[in-house]
Amino acid sequence: MSAFTGTRHLVRLILRRDRVVLPIWVLLLAVLPVGYAGTYAELYPTAAERATYLAGTASNPSIVALLGPVYGHSVGALAVQRAGLLALIVALISVLTVVRHTRTEEEAGRRELLGATVLGRYAGLTAALLVTYAANLLLGLLTAAGLVAAGLPGAGSVLFGAGVALTGIAFATVGGLAAQLTESAGGARGIGLGVLGLAFVLRLAGDAGGSGGTGGSAEWLSWLSPLGWAARGRAFADERWWVLLLPVLFSAVIALVAYPVSVRRDLGAGVFPPRLGPAVAGPRLAGPFGLAWRLHRGQLLGWTVGFALLGLVLGGAADAAGDAVQGNQQIAEILARLGGSSALAEAYLGGTLSLTALAAAGYGIQAALRARAEETAGRAEPLLATTVSRTRWLAAHLLFALLGPAVVLAATGLATGLAYGLSVGDVNRELPRLLGAGLAQVPAAWVLAGLAALLVGWLPKFSAGAWAILAGCLLLGQLGAVLELDQWALDLSPFTHTPQVLRPDWTPTPLLALAAVTAALIALALRAFHTRDLPTL
Repeated sequence: MSAFTGTRHLVRLILRRDRVVLPIWVLLLAVLPVGYAGTYAELYPTAAERATYLAGTASNPSIVALLGPVYGHSVGALAVQRAGLLALIVALISVLTVVRHTRTEEEAGRRELLGATVLGRYAGLTAALLVTYAANLLLGLLTAAGLVAAGLPGAGSVLFGAGVALTGIAFATVGGLAAQLTESAGGARGIGLGVLGLAFVLRLAGDAGGSGGTGGSAEWLSWLSPLGWAARGRAFADERWWVLLLPVLFSAVIALVAYPVSVRRDLGAGVFPPRLGPAVAGPRLAGPFGLAWRLHRGQLLGWTVGFALLGLVLGGAADAAGDAVQGNQQIAEILARLGGSSALAEAYLGGTLSLTALAAAGYGIQAALRARAEETAGRAEPLLATTVSRTRWLAAHLLFALLGPAVVLAATGLATGLAYGLSVGDVNRELPRLLGAGLAQVPAAWVLAGLAALLVGWLPKFSAGAWAILAGCLLLGQLGAVLELDQWALDLSPFTHTPQVLRPDWTPTPLLALAAVTAALIALALRAFHTRDLPTL
């Protein structure tokens, strides 16, 4: 029997399980760069306008740090920079996908059942990597085809698509190695996301201190980050095809480590042994809420710190937004209708906080789905066999699904207000305004957490569909106006109803309505969980 025996069957199993989620994220992410290209072609039709925009953007370290460097002033070059966070999103999805189909399967006991059949030693890891690799390659192909269809040069389109795909492949391999190192799926995700976070920090520091990619003293840091390689290919400028070899070599090296480790450890075990806890639990673990705090605290702290740092970058970039559109008559007229020169900075801050709200909603979904993970792992049933009620147990997890987004967005608003206030010299005014703007995004994020909770309580087998809902909201927010969708379609996203609190004429009615919807969803989730069978696998 070959070490790869059964790989084909496992690939079919993974494709069947991900038949909904996988196409959604591939198609969604492939469309984003095309939408950006169309927007830039419409807003900056002339080379002079694009050059003015480029001068204002590239000169601001915060914008370059967030999105990456831009090479040239063509529509393609600007669209590539605007899609700079696409590589980060693809890398995140790739890590989580591989961990889900490797370490999570072992933790749930399904890998052991499959291993009792005719299955080679490398089949599980290979199947997860093959599916994720194929999804990334398809994403790269669709991205390149979409950019070519939008009228951009073929060479730059293919290079950009290949760079994004190979970035996802590199981090999929990182996820494969992380799955071998610990015996818990949470630990594997933590290692994978830790590597991703380090790569993002290196790219951010290198791009911010690298003079916009023109060879500054700190640009070498970006070359150390797999997230920085795609931009260094210089799509739609003087293309560097050899840069694509870097993620290929990186993936090969990581795979050469992951495969031997996967067969030298016991099934269900990891390279790093689990850390033993105290013999006697402390008083904070006396109830379900104390246990939920113990399970969620590390994740909440990591998200809060990360979003605070992101807020500093976003706030620092806002003051330079006006420089990016000087000389563009079309945008000048729009700003005049919106309320003058300060409207652009407020629009920028409102738009970026809306994007962070989508990410914070992802935290709320993840926290709600933790209850489902505890159930499928068999840890919920022993607790519920005691005097702990189902309502209290689920409510403990849902508390963090609601509290988490609020804390994360408050930290983002505070950091953004501090950075922007310092840049304009008015911290006392801008900090409370942007804190309020961040908190105004919370009810919309709560709605998605409530929908995830409802799926856990009512349709637990389809609880992963909450991620598809988040992807749909992202699609509507980023491309709804570009695709000229009807207003009723845009209204399907709760984030469409979030008022612009930075404008003086806003009203709290939509926020109260979103909070009421969330309360109804949570109530239905608790009721459904109270009456259904446990566990439902």
